[in-house]
Amino acid sequence: MKELGVYIHIPFCLKKCNYCDFVSFSSNDKKISEYINYITKEIQIYRNTLNEDYIVNSIFIGGGTPSLIDSKHLKTIIDEINQSFKVDSEAEITIEANPGTLDNTKLAIYHEIGINRISIGAQSLNDDILKKLGRIHNSYDVLDAVELIRTNQFKNYNIDMMIGLPDQTIYNVLTDLENVIKLKPTHISLYSLIIEEGTLFFELEKHGQLNLPNEDEERIMYHKAIELLEKNGYKQYEISNFAKEGFECRHNLKYWTLMPYIGLGLNSHSYIENTRYSNYSNFDEYYKKIKENKLPVSSEEYIDDISRMTEYIILGIRLNKGINKKHFKENFGIDIEDYYKDAIIKNKQNGNIYEDEETIKLTKKGLDFSNIVELDFYI
Repeated sequence: MKELGVYIHIPFCLKKCNYCDFVSFSSNDKKISEYINYITKEIQIYRNTLNEDYIVNSIFIGGGTPSLIDSKHLKTIIDEINQSFKVDSEAEITIEANPGTLDNTKLAIYHEIGINRISIGAQSLNDDILKKLGRIHNSYDVLDAVELIRTNQFKNYNIDMMIGLPDQTIYNVLTDLENVIKLKPTHISLYSLIIEEGTLFFELEKHGQLNLPNEDEERIMYHKAIELLEKNGYKQYEISNFAKEGFECRHNLKYWTLMPYIGLGLNSHSYIENTRYSNYSNFDEYYKKIKENKLPVSSEEYIDDISRMTEYIILGIRLNKGINKKHFKENFGIDIEDYYKDAIIKNKQNGNIYEDEETIKLTKKGLDFSNIVELDFYI
């Protein structure tokens, strides 16, 4: 049986953050209940549509703010997945949670339905910066959330942090990370702020009203953060992700290694049998398709061999272990050194990639120029 990942999008939030361009909406019980009902039907359609036998070994509940909704809805979804698919008894099941939305009752139900990994969206532990981001929590809420998680015997939890934020300094970044490390998470994600069109930050930056660190300052933040995290036992395994040994995020690794996954809910994406599918991003069209007993897919794209090789390279190069030459040949039937000879030579000469007999991977310098390196592998 092939391994399968399942992503579930819960598009409800109390408030949209100033930098967020994800599909999300305000919530009420009636709207949430209706949406969950349609997700269970989507699961049933997938059960009857997939051509091969799969075993689900990772489930990721994202949003939005999944921890905002009543836990009974999450139980409904997980129960349906268990009834529709074979689920690995050791599957990684993650839920994203915002500080301030967790309590003992919710966490007890999470345990009951099999959730074994929690990802806390902290972003910062500086209250002034959190206000600028439009977050609804403060630093004490993060500490309380972690205490609740640990008290309820969750052994695997991630904390999301961000760099390159308005008015953020290198001192802020390192102080925040030192305090996060004290919370002993098994995993830390460290993302750089990206200003997306359609967000409040996009408008503020356009009018010169965002005081962002410059590019050099942001790079220093990143490299100092890596040094601090690795010194404290957090191994960098992807450009933005660090983990204690054995706690790498299994679900995200599927995305980066082109393994199959299905996405449930609004604006979710799936990758099955070399085809990428995108769901509708509005309720009416999403519901309409499911009522017709069809997958709520707004577009699909077949990934041919050349495109798949390109994606394999540009996603795989983000991983610290790099691209295994033997695995590449097993997947595509050609030697990577032959097909991408010019790109490899150029980036080795520029000091962006390192090559040995087994792998090709980014150097420390290459981490800063990963987007440029990736472009050289497009064919």
